[in-house]
Amino acid sequence: MATSKTNNIIYWVLLVLFAAFMLMDGIGGVTHAEEGIKSMKTLGYPVYVMTILGVAKILGVIVLLQPKFPILKEWAYAGFTFNFIGAAISWAFVGGPALFILIPLVMLAIMACIYALWKKRIA
Repeated sequence: MATSKTNNIIYWVLLVLFAAFMLMDGIGGVTHAEEGIKSMKTLGYPVYVMTILGVAKILGVIVLLQPKFPILKEWAYAGFTFNFIGAAISWAFVGGPALFILIPLVMLAIMACIYALWKKRIA
């Protein structure tokens, strides 16, 4: 059984990696990265959705890293959950590559581990 210290280390390592990935993804959305534009067009979404999702991801990262507002953290986790499920379903609907369906689900699983470790920390 993992100790509290081990859980804390695992939590922070996973959270920082997750936050870095989501921050880069959010910045790519706000700056309308070329790959993102291609994906939006393939999925049939207007390009301006990238800006909305990008800002939401950047704000979500900030909220996940702050320690004072647990209710906001719950909302950030929920928002990322909707994002990952929506991405996987969107790629499945357009017949996208299996990897494009799988990656959001893997990110969702990683985030679920981070969430569970966070709940253990605050319990």
